[in-house]
Formats: sequence, C-alpha cells, structure tokens
Amino acid sequence: MPDPDVTIHQLIGRVVYFHTLFVEPAIVPAGEPIDGERCCEHLPEHPGPAPAVVLAETAWTALDELSATLPGRARRCPLNDASCCATCRVADAGAAIADAWFDTEHRTYHGTPAAEAERLACRRAFSARLARAFAEQHAAPCPSTLTAAGGPLPSADDFPLTGELLAVWDDPLSTTGAPVVSWLNHCAGLDDVRRVLETRKGTA
Repeated sequence: MPDPDVTIHQLIGRVVYFHTLFVEPAIVPAGEPIDGERCCEHLPEHPGPAPAVVLAETAWTALDELSATLPGRARRCPLNDASCCATCRVADAGAAIADAWFDTEHRTYHGTPAAEAERLACRRAFSARLARAFAEQHAAPCPSTLTAAGGPLPSADDFPLTGELLAVWDDPLSTTGAPVVSWLNHCAGLDDVRRVLETRKGTA
C-alpha cells in the first residue's frame, strides 16, 4: 500500500510545480508584505511550550517558502521565526497561495481582479484544508484547521487550477495509489488553460 506521506509530498510538489509554471509568470504584485495575526504559540493567553514540530524540518517548508514570494498576500505572524506554530504557518501559506492562484486566474480569464468576498472564501477554505492535512500528518492540532470557508468557492469548470487545488486538498489521501490526472497536465501556461475554457464555452 502506498505511503500516505509520499502522497502528501507528491501533492506538495504539484502545488509548487503548477505555481512555478502557471501562476508565477502571470501574477500581479499585491503590495508590500503585511503582518498577520499572531500565531497560536504567540498569543498572550496561550504562551505554550516550544512547538513540537519545526516546519523547516518537513517537506511543507516548500509551501512556506513559496508563499514568502507573494508580497502582500502572506499574512505571517509578526514574530515569524522557528518558534511559531508550524500549523499556523502552513495555514498562512495556504491562504496566500489560494489568493494568488484565484486572483491570477480571474485576471487571466476575465481581465479583472477577483471580488474580495470570493478571494476571502478561497483563502479561508484552502488555508483550513492545508492546515488540516499538515496537522493530521504531524499530529499538530491547531485552531487554524477550523477556519470556515464562509462563501461559495470557485469550481474547476471555471477556474481549473484553483478548483483542482481546493478539491484535491479537501481529501488529499483519496489520491493514494492514483496520481492526480487532469487536462492541466497537457498545458504549458495559463494562456493554454484560457483557450481550453473558451473552446469548451464555444467562445474561441
């Protein structure tokens, strides 16, 4: 039976691959970095012991590093160091990545930035799904895994990259033994994706 950890690591690699190939070349800067709320390890009412999991010692650090390249989207704990809650950092990375992907797809297909409510729902949903997967893999429970979506989410029919991202990470281990296969694997960039969508809608 395939190792669940291997499946998770393959899916992390898929995020990095699609970000580098599709999103990064088309992304619009979102401004200077902005501090987020303190992670659960650094809240005054929950000082807690040193974190049990150090993010830099896991494969998940790839997503943390990726999100750090997204100025204005990553809302990191102001302390932002190895003493932060690893699950909170993964949640923050997920929010930044989902924001960048959805906004970039929206601009590419529609020529306008995504509506704030849609972006927020997307951020919250992927943040919680990613944090939940990390927490389960590393036995690192955290309040960040309970974040509600709070609105309708983009579908893979309209936003293929973001839709697949949300769907796959809703139950990542369901892909164990069966690699993710989609028509996205045959595209070389967002222009290819846009042409496929236009063809399907008969507007090409």
